[in-house]
Amino acid sequence: MRDAATCETLPRVTGKKTIHERIVIQKGDITEMDVDAIVNAANNDLLLGAGVAGAIARKGGESIQRECNEIGSIPVGFAAITEAGNLKARYVIHAASMGLGGVRTTAKTLQTSTAHSLRLAAERGLKTIAFPAVGTGVSGFPVRDCAEIMLREAAQHLNQDTSLETIYFVLFDEASREVFATAFDKLVS
Repeated sequence: MRDAATCETLPRVTGKKTIHERIVIQKGDITEMDVDAIVNAANNDLLLGAGVAGAIARKGGESIQRECNEIGSIPVGFAAITEAGNLKARYVIHAASMGLGGVRTTAKTLQTSTAHSLRLAAERGLKTIAFPAVGTGVSGFPVRDCAEIMLREAAQHLNQDTSLETIYFVLFDEASREVFATAFDKLVS
């Protein structure tokens, strides 16, 4: 394990936890995470269709889409928060890195929607949050670039005063988990 104290952009220690304990990368089903919030790879109209959003809608129930409908459209690059319906998580944070009608995820919209998701969680005093690889499904954003952007945002957020104690990256397959793990190793080396 690398010493986080040698990394300029990463938090050195919070309490007794190192950066390796605060950012956790794992393979799994994000809809099964028992955390304060899971993040939905959303479109700016907050319509829960395919991919992560579809899985959240199926497992979480109709109440999530109803809350999204009440919020309405948000700008691409922003995020919104709803209750989590039947999921184990308490909240769903909808990171709108893309728009309907062909507005694809870009590095900038991924960066800003990730940062906004983290701010929303901290504003609510949440301690744990789980992200998927936002933008890599329907929008087709490259997994490696996604990993670098999202992990950098997570590390920068943890370097600030925040309620968040642990940020999980929950990847659907082993190949994506390996890409995120490699990007994390590169970030903290």
